[in-house]
Amino acid sequence: MGRAQWLGVAVACAAAVTCGVAATMVAQRTAAWRRWNRVVAVVRGLEEGCATPTERLQRVAHSLAIEMFAGLASEGASKVRMLLTCVDALPDGCEEGIYYAIDLGGTSFRVMKLELGPGSMVINKKIEHQPIPEELTKGTTEELFNVIALALKNFIEREGGNAEGRALGFTFSFPVRQDSISSGSLIRWTKEFSIEEAVGKDVAQCLNEALVRSGLSLQVTALVNNAVGTLAMGHYYDEDTVASVIIGAGTNASYIERSIAITKSRGLLTNSELMVVNVEWGSFRPPQIPLTPYDICFHDETHDHYDQAFEKMISGVYLGEIARLVLQRMDQESDVFGSAMNCLSTPFILSTPCLAAIREDDSQDLGEVGRVLEEHLKIQDVPLKTRRLVMRVCDIITHRAARLAAAGIVAVLQKIGRDGTLCGTTKVRKIRGEPKRSVVAIEGGLYQGYSVFREYLNEALVEILGDEIASTVTLRVMEEGSGIGAALLAASYSSTRQNSA
Repeated sequence: MGRAQWLGVAVACAAAVTCGVAATMVAQRTAAWRRWNRVVAVVRGLEEGCATPTERLQRVAHSLAIEMFAGLASEGASKVRMLLTCVDALPDGCEEGIYYAIDLGGTSFRVMKLELGPGSMVINKKIEHQPIPEELTKGTTEELFNVIALALKNFIEREGGNAEGRALGFTFSFPVRQDSISSGSLIRWTKEFSIEEAVGKDVAQCLNEALVRSGLSLQVTALVNNAVGTLAMGHYYDEDTVASVIIGAGTNASYIERSIAITKSRGLLTNSELMVVNVEWGSFRPPQIPLTPYDICFHDETHDHYDQAFEKMISGVYLGEIARLVLQRMDQESDVFGSAMNCLSTPFILSTPCLAAIREDDSQDLGEVGRVLEEHLKIQDVPLKTRRLVMRVCDIITHRAARLAAAGIVAVLQKIGRDGTLCGTTKVRKIRGEPKRSVVAIEGGLYQGYSVFREYLNEALVEILGDEIASTVTLRVMEEGSGIGAALLAASYSSTRQNSA
């Protein structure tokens, strides 16, 4: 074979190799493009499943209001429990003296001292936060309440106070069936607490016994949940406060109801024309909102399965976990997060504060998104386009949660005739007669600390109510409202409102 022939063969071989390399590159790019499209499809599917157009939110609000009516009619008639609180008098600014409170409801509890002066004046307050070790949430009743009582005793001693004869408010943010203002039995645990032997027990009595064991001479004067405490604080400062909402680790609402509208009174009603009702809306399952595959998976992996559906789509304990499940699905569909080890398979590894940090990153390179992924999920060197997709996931989950919370607020306003509708219809809302000012007290880190969530909720409230009615509704944040409100109610229900220092 001559030189020219060898040269021809070499050129042909080189061309074949080039074509082969090009074909491989095209195949790789095509495969990568397909993988990316699968990831994008996951996010688009999430967006469609979480859609909350205004008309749908109006129907959610109407459905919840109907459940509230049913819940007041008889026990077991509704998934919304509508628990009667025995609170028929709210603080009015006349309370004076020194009072204590304990606030239990999540991953920590608070002990506090409140000194009140005339005219809705808080002269002084002292609050301490105490973490709850995970083992206590699954231990025994006695162990849990012993720790709480000891913390209060140490707090009082550090403050140099005298607990003798003081009134004590106890905020217990779990469903309770109350027998009086100072007693009530636990119906069930939520928010990952699971001390089964406590169910059915009088939680105020459990605390009273622990206080005796610790050597403290004070007993529970007022037993409330966090929503009722927040309502009490709101009313202390503004008599137009008609309801309260908790949007934090969990979510719930309470409001002032006419006694005549409560047909399941069980003999608890007094001579008062009003009573505060604890809605317990976390167990509401809005039929207009489909559960996404991630909601379903999430419900399957928790001990209460499909219960607390409304809470699981709204509250801080759960939003980060929903995001993790979506990111895990994205990772399964593609190598979008690379081959390095990550923690996406670990339940609850992505907290809602992390979700908020991702969503609120406004830098051009989304550096905060990258930091959260690296520090919390061990995912490194994430490309910018993937960071944008992760942010979008967090935005979709936040958007649905905030707008559903707004629908819940409207439902409460509809129940008391403050939403501008006629007989609860979803027609155009309009002020009829003299406009009434409605203040809704709000507590919870999700609403207070997450600006995007707050903006989405406020926006949805105006969409549902319309500008005219929305202008009569004020959302007012109550810092430490659940605990301070318990102390205020203890003051209202103590045998005397004059406790000397």
